[in-house]
Amino acid sequence: MSAVAATAETSSSGAGASAPVTAPGLSASPPVTAQASTPAAAMSPQARRRARNELLSKIVAPVLGIALLLVWQVVSKGGQSIPGPGATWQAAVTAFSDPFYRNGPNDQGIGFKIIASLGRVAIGFGLAALIGIPLGFMIGRSTFFSRMSAPVISLLRPVSPLAWLPIGLLVFKGADPAAIWTIFISSIWPMLINTAVGVQRVPTDYLNVARVLNLSEWKVFTKILFPAVLPYLMTGVRLSIGTAWLVIVAAEMLTGGVGIGFWVWDEWNNLKVENILLAIIVIGVVGLLLEAALMALAKRFSYE
Repeated sequence: MSAVAATAETSSSGAGASAPVTAPGLSASPPVTAQASTPAAAMSPQARRRARNELLSKIVAPVLGIALLLVWQVVSKGGQSIPGPGATWQAAVTAFSDPFYRNGPNDQGIGFKIIASLGRVAIGFGLAALIGIPLGFMIGRSTFFSRMSAPVISLLRPVSPLAWLPIGLLVFKGADPAAIWTIFISSIWPMLINTAVGVQRVPTDYLNVARVLNLSEWKVFTKILFPAVLPYLMTGVRLSIGTAWLVIVAAEMLTGGVGIGFWVWDEWNNLKVENILLAIIVIGVVGLLLEAALMALAKRFSYE
């Protein structure tokens, strides 16, 4: 009996020298070893390549932008008809040094011109959204209404925006209402079509569940249709605002008055090409800001 106990004690002490003794039901943790931190120089070839490409893009992109300005300068020097970046910059300094002056009804600063154009765009675009989005939901929800409106949309949507301007002048007897009408009829189609397509692509299982639960039409709209259609709707809104901003420039060139479009035409009559280039840059910047604002709005009200 003592020999057996001695043998067990000897084997227990021998095992303790080679492996840690753990309590019943617990597993032994692996031994902790010191790990050397990986230095930055020991990056993988793919990581080094990505870092090098990123550094090159940060350097090359601004250089290419400056190169484009140099090409503009060379073309302006060779042709003797297009002002260079320097002359355009001086025109911008002059125009924005006092953007809100007023010397009469048709002689106002560039700030008033931009505000007047944006005001017409806001009215025409707002009316298009107010009518086009509900019509899009109706077309998407009703097969009969969709088939009835398809020929009208297919016929009127490809019409050039400026073709609607004489109709506006004839009906409304004024330049501002005609320009707003042109914006309205040109920007309504992207919102209407995208909204209708979004409604038609809502999974039928969602609507079947709504019927089983006996949800009201308002509940179906707020809880199912609107969250599902919102990405399509915002795409239509972005396309419409771009179309509206394009149309207002052309409409103002034909109707006159205060606005960024008429300013382009007026400066052409005065042979001030540097102001035309400045107006082109301003039109692009305003359009970019409108696009960025709508993208931020879409992210703010996006549904997952």
